[in-house]
Amino acid sequence: MSPRAGTTGPQTLAFVESPVQLLNVLEWAHVHAHAPSPEGAGGPAPAVSTRKKGKASGRVRVPGQATRRWRRGQNRPEIHREPVGDGGLTLVVLSPVDPMTRGQLRRMADLAREEGHEVRWEDARDGTSAPFRTIGGLAPLLRRTRRIVMGDPFSRYVQVLLNITKARDLVVVDDGTATMEFVSQLARGERLVRWHRKSRRPGARDLLFIPVSSKARRRLTPGGRRRVEIFSSMPIEDTPKGVEVTYNDFAWTRSRFGPPHIAEGADMVGTSLVETGVVDADRYREAVRTLAKAHGVTRYFAHRRESPEKLHDLASCTGLEVVRPDLPLELIARRGPIGRTILSFPSTVVHTLPLALAGTDVKVAVCDIDPAWLTANASPRAQGFLSGVTGSARDVERVSTDSPRPTKEAKATG
Repeated sequence: MSPRAGTTGPQTLAFVESPVQLLNVLEWAHVHAHAPSPEGAGGPAPAVSTRKKGKASGRVRVPGQATRRWRRGQNRPEIHREPVGDGGLTLVVLSPVDPMTRGQLRRMADLAREEGHEVRWEDARDGTSAPFRTIGGLAPLLRRTRRIVMGDPFSRYVQVLLNITKARDLVVVDDGTATMEFVSQLARGERLVRWHRKSRRPGARDLLFIPVSSKARRRLTPGGRRRVEIFSSMPIEDTPKGVEVTYNDFAWTRSRFGPPHIAEGADMVGTSLVETGVVDADRYREAVRTLAKAHGVTRYFAHRRESPEKLHDLASCTGLEVVRPDLPLELIARRGPIGRTILSFPSTVVHTLPLALAGTDVKVAVCDIDPAWLTANASPRAQGFLSGVTGSARDVERVSTDSPRPTKEAKATG
């Protein structure tokens, strides 16, 4: 665990539970020219001023904001930024138990320290007493901090923390495609439930947690002096009234890494849709085999939640080299080497990779999920949600297992 924060508390407290969430907090900090914490594990670092010399105004122009892809006729909200205070940014890692995720989080935490931010590692799921110990230790900071940044508003951990904090400035950074569902549910005033779990009946624990979840949703609704920002690279429609949206174009990733060496052939990105019970395992294996053969795929980048048994089966039946990335794929691709074509099923990367690889000759291709691949236990909303993920993606090609050749050609552009 990193050293405890100072007595005055951090200006901004960020809670992350996955490597992608941590990456997007770094992107948010980069865009907002956030001041590094002077007590960060990386040692003292000078604060990054958000004001120009000779200017007294506290309003900050956000880089990349002008490139936000607004729908025609949609009003742009007026964005007001507070100058960054001396407390800086402290990242709190609420570590899961999965070894693959923990490994990637540790690598991302090292990058955050290199940027001058303080990182506090919490083994938040290490035994039955861990939640009480973690929440109790964070409570004093939560009551003092001015801004909360979170990666997963569906997380029960995060919802409990939102019930404690008095911060009036709340920021939600991307947690993949779940961000799209969160915005839609918030706009409709619905209970916060992950899209692939909507077909399940709430259990006893779910019912007991409803008051906590409801209060968290109210905290995430702007009003009065409470400000809510969504920092996202995903296509956001139906923006809730009063919510500010800032576009994430992966400027930090592109400035920090690359450009990559581009290899001939293609790479494929794996998905955990089998593990979440949405897609049938046999159908998925056949789809991977068909696409790999048609496009000359040599490597399969595994999702951190894919099971070892499934990956072994895929390697045996397809001959693909299965790669377990030690960082989010956006960083892996940007560092290179990477195939000239990247194939993916509906997932976050069909939106993020074209941004991370902007200005390169790498093409991203997406294969829709055939309704016949869905399991009997899949949510009734699964097909529509997954189709929306691919249908709203820009700068990608479309392929299918029936006709695996691309139907559209577009290079990644920024």
